[in-house]
Amino acid sequence: MTNSLQRDLILSKWAAPRAERADNARTEGGCLSRDEALRLIEHADLGELLRAASTSRDRGKGRIVSYSKKVFIPLTHLCRDYCGYCTFRTDPKLGVAAYMTPDEVLAVAEAGARAGCKEALFSLGDQPERIFPEAGEALRRLGYERTLDYLAAMTELVLKETGLLPHANPGVMGAHDLARLRGSNVSLGLMLENVSPRLKQRGGAHWRAPDKAPALRLRTIEEAGRQHIAFTTGILIGIGETLAERVDSLLAIRRLHDEHGHIQEVLIQPFRAKADTRMAGAAEPSFEDLQQTIAVARLIFGPEMNVQSPPNLVADDYPQLLEAGLNDWGGISPVTRDFINPEAAWPQIPMLAKRTAEAGFELKERLAIYPEFARRAEFVDEHVRPFLSRHLDAGFYARAS
Repeated sequence: MTNSLQRDLILSKWAAPRAERADNARTEGGCLSRDEALRLIEHADLGELLRAASTSRDRGKGRIVSYSKKVFIPLTHLCRDYCGYCTFRTDPKLGVAAYMTPDEVLAVAEAGARAGCKEALFSLGDQPERIFPEAGEALRRLGYERTLDYLAAMTELVLKETGLLPHANPGVMGAHDLARLRGSNVSLGLMLENVSPRLKQRGGAHWRAPDKAPALRLRTIEEAGRQHIAFTTGILIGIGETLAERVDSLLAIRRLHDEHGHIQEVLIQPFRAKADTRMAGAAEPSFEDLQQTIAVARLIFGPEMNVQSPPNLVADDYPQLLEAGLNDWGGISPVTRDFINPEAAWPQIPMLAKRTAEAGFELKERLAIYPEFARRAEFVDEHVRPFLSRHLDAGFYARAS
């Protein structure tokens, strides 16, 4: 059955009659309108939805599922945001260094290189120097004024000294910082999480988190598009949002991608309750809820988008996410833990390959920039291009180590 026929059959059963959606038509390429997406996420039979999403994925991506072999570099855990679910961020603590030193950064990167990693994932808190004097003092001792300046220097250092390809997730950024990071990062990322302003209300997931303002995050993603930066973004589900707000968040990402063509990956990440957070007692989304959201995301973005969800957040059930139209497992590290979700160990890569094959797919290593962006010169800075070329195979995936 063709992708378009599969889609039209599920829409004819679960979406509004054609006359009711004349003003909200699907975009070119067969992607869903808002009305259609809402009806599917709210009412569609899960089995039918999964089959439609899988058909769409197969049409665009075949039976290849990719991943990136990475090393995780948590440059600083300090952050000015107090999200209700986060254990990564900390306040300054006596006797605990505010930032990794250049030597520490290089040591982790070099360990990753020895283990065959190609990606250096930099994660850090958002602008801690704006509220913590200790962060500002630590930066000045290192020779910098701002966290983003230090990040740019460290990604340049890792690229030059190890050849690993940096991918940074530093939070909200302006045009200047995006341009600076573009010169040493093969791609960048920022989770949109959700467009709902409700989540910033007192007690909400994004209360006391100024950098989680949806307008600021959308502005960063849009500016990355203007600068031709291959960009990763996505949504976090189960943090108090409605199904309609999930759909609206995905559509906000799609609108920016339709305009700039720079979104290389859409990540659907489930909330996981963690001890010692405000949301420690909050209910987690079910596995079926995650499958449903991934499937609707696939149908919203169509066959060509890369749709990802981390396998370590669903334990042994992760191969079943492939039924929802997934085509990527994200970054997997053989060296460092997942500092964002330290309680959730990544699967070993040989086991990931085995279980992916058992589900009928081939696991293939990619780089921190997807093949369709790696082959396009406008998405890679001229300084980064020679380092990228060393890691590329003929299909623009990762060259075998």
